[in-house]
Amino acid sequence: MRRLLRSTLLFVFAALASPAMAQVPFGQASTVREGLEIGASTSEIAIASDFRGADLTIFGALTNADELFLAIGQYDLIVTLEGPKDYATVRKKERVFGIWMNTQSMTFEQVPESYSMASTRQIDSIDQPTSLNDIGVGIDHLALNPVGYIPDSGLIGEFRDAYRRLKLTSGLYQRDTSGVRFVSSSLFRASLRLPANIPDGVHVVRAYLFKSGQLILQKELPLRVVKTGIEQAITDAAHNRPLAYGFLCVLIAVITGWGASLIFRKD
Repeated sequence: MRRLLRSTLLFVFAALASPAMAQVPFGQASTVREGLEIGASTSEIAIASDFRGADLTIFGALTNADELFLAIGQYDLIVTLEGPKDYATVRKKERVFGIWMNTQSMTFEQVPESYSMASTRQIDSIDQPTSLNDIGVGIDHLALNPVGYIPDSGLIGEFRDAYRRLKLTSGLYQRDTSGVRFVSSSLFRASLRLPANIPDGVHVVRAYLFKSGQLILQKELPLRVVKTGIEQAITDAAHNRPLAYGFLCVLIAVITGWGASLIFRKD
């Protein structure tokens, strides 16, 4: 009787387990990875003479998200808008014999000219600072590498802090630790502020998805910022036809000076 009961239980267990085992091929993991999709409210920002800044909205969705992790808030997002990269020089002024002079300087290689960031919460509470440094996300974690030999390594931190402070003061670097919000269980929205002095060129929108404090996905898309109107015409002429541009500037100066001499001439 015991042998018959044992055989019956083994048969029932095998029957129940066989459908689940058939769904997972041998040698493959059964874990379904999350997906991330993003889109922007526009793909191009036009800068005219009356441009006073703008707001950029980023929409996104999580796919194959773990419902339990969503319910307990274990998913975090950081969305950034990174401007064109260029060399940046920071100079230190000191009072020498009563005169303010540039005494020291440091140049950082290929840093973003502008940087806007939005996140679901404080990024230092999302991941460890060392990991954020490796990823290079966040104003305090951008890679600021000096050019050339620096005899005093203690100055690097001082100039890095000064660079970040200048960018934040000018509005070119911005952050909003509550700028990303989930509008449903898997849909989110991020708001990024574009300053009035944003540089033109190709910018990059990046979205970082964290799960339980670990980066699992990253997506990016380009955003073009262009000048329009007379500003763009002057810029194109200066870069594409420098000789004609220079001749026109000299001609305008000569005509302006000659006209002023006629108007204010004393008889």
